[in-house]
Amino acid sequence: MKPSVVLASTATPDGRKMVLSGHDGDFFLTVDGRQLMTSREHESELELARLGCDKIRHKPRPAVLIGGLGMGYTLRRTLDLLPAEARVVVAELMPQVVQWNRQFLGELANHPLRDDRVTVESCDVAAVIRRSEAAFDAILLDVDNGPGAMTYAGNDGLYGPTGISAAMRALRKGGCLAIWSVDTDARFERRIRCEGLHVRCFRVRAYQRAKARSRCIWTIARQARALPPDEAAAG
Repeated sequence: MKPSVVLASTATPDGRKMVLSGHDGDFFLTVDGRQLMTSREHESELELARLGCDKIRHKPRPAVLIGGLGMGYTLRRTLDLLPAEARVVVAELMPQVVQWNRQFLGELANHPLRDDRVTVESCDVAAVIRRSEAAFDAILLDVDNGPGAMTYAGNDGLYGPTGISAAMRALRKGGCLAIWSVDTDARFERRIRCEGLHVRCFRVRAYQRAKARSRCIWTIARQARALPPDEAAAG
């Protein structure tokens, strides 16, 4: 059996060790030894893009903000769904992750960072959201584990009342916020509803052949018609 090879490492903003490893064509990201993501399991990242962009695929010039580059799968699916005139902004807090995508991971998702529609900002996605007013048709957040932040403690602010309110302001009329999460969170969902917003939760598979739907995608909007229909759930 081939051993795992450490390809690169860095420190997260709050001092944890993030490591990119490779093993027999697969790649793994860990934080302090705990697996954050793997190239083997990316079906839910594709579903984040599909559900979040469900109602904007046929708009003439859609604009999408993606929070978290990961291994590029959400970005790739977004680009595949949208027209040539689309604009996609990727906010990635850690420039090393962008570098790793270009150096090691590009082939996994057919080099999405080479697409002319893509702009990468090496910053906290929350900063992009706060400074934006009716700028995006969809916001896709794949940051840590969802409302239970793991890599960067400041990510928790994305999912609190202030963060959700800022995201709604950053969306254009009919826009949709989609959030990837490792699991459901009934309190989070109740709070969203109490804020007068429409929310729909989809359980999706972590990888294509998984028997159970083990990941959660929330879609949130001011108007119910901006959400993907219930039947949009992955089969």
